[in-house]
Amino acid sequence: MLQSFKHLFTCNLVLSRSFSGYVSRMRYLMRLKEDDEAYREALKSGKVLLYHKLSPLLRKTSSGVYKLASLKTSDLEQILEKVGKDKHFVNESFLLGCTDKGEPQFSLEVGDLDRSALEKECRGMFVDLRKAFFMIPGPESPLAAKGQALLRWHQTNCFCSATGQPTVRNQSGSFRVCHSSGITYYPKMAPVVIVLVSDGSRCLLARQAMFPAGMYSALSGFCDMGESVEEALHREVAEEVGLEVENLQYSGSQHWPFPQSSFMLACHATVNPDKTQVNIDKAELEDARWFTYEEITEALQNPPRDPRREPPVFWVPPSYAIANQLIQEWANQQQLSRKLHRLK
Repeated sequence: MLQSFKHLFTCNLVLSRSFSGYVSRMRYLMRLKEDDEAYREALKSGKVLLYHKLSPLLRKTSSGVYKLASLKTSDLEQILEKVGKDKHFVNESFLLGCTDKGEPQFSLEVGDLDRSALEKECRGMFVDLRKAFFMIPGPESPLAAKGQALLRWHQTNCFCSATGQPTVRNQSGSFRVCHSSGITYYPKMAPVVIVLVSDGSRCLLARQAMFPAGMYSALSGFCDMGESVEEALHREVAEEVGLEVENLQYSGSQHWPFPQSSFMLACHATVNPDKTQVNIDKAELEDARWFTYEEITEALQNPPRDPRREPPVFWVPPSYAIANQLIQEWANQQQLSRKLHRLK
């Protein structure tokens, strides 16, 4: 049975805001999803994130830091006209959310327009999302991921799976409808379990051939139809590395935009220290091995700083990934255990 991992994980949903303010914003967003006129009014005063073939637009600040480019609708309309597009194209934007101040946020795909012309007019550059994650501040990563995921979902759900007829979006982009069948389609995420396995003093990390050179991560896999989280975790670890896990502990969750749109359910698990022989499924993994506390600490303290440079021989996923959270939690627990052992 999954247990809370409270002693290592501080819930990141506790935000610095009043509960009443949060409720007001959520109800405001609900209204924008359901009321087309309210949506159009909000779009006039909101901010839009641009994507060119699903790559977000970034701008470099005066301090040299890259941030998501958030354009006022009025400014974007002028830019669209300068690059030969009708300003009303901005109405194709999708609702993302709103800031703590209640300012609505939208995303817009402009992949049919000239990339260089847009970058010049917007004073920024479109960057592949994986690379962008290394460049933008951590708090902006979920918004960038959500914007891409929503755009991708609409691109891949233009037709009804039952009739083959076109689906039509509602104004805000919160769903699509097939008027032929009456079926309503909502954006979906595929559940994925991700688990950090430990034998008590070491943790198990693996890599796939598609990973960047030197990067190892926690084990993960899609949940099968009808599976519980516990069943999926036991199965994935058994399939990929031939180990039987014990004592599952829930850590947290995260939306992950790759390969499409996944919902990551993160856990810790242990194995019997006398049964740690790894038997890799070569069809799934390129390598998997046990790492010591010292190796993990070194990797956490020296992450790759620039995706354009040669990465370290061994490194772990960056801080925006929930795999990094699992690894950091394990390292913290090991550090605490060592301190307690010295005090005895």
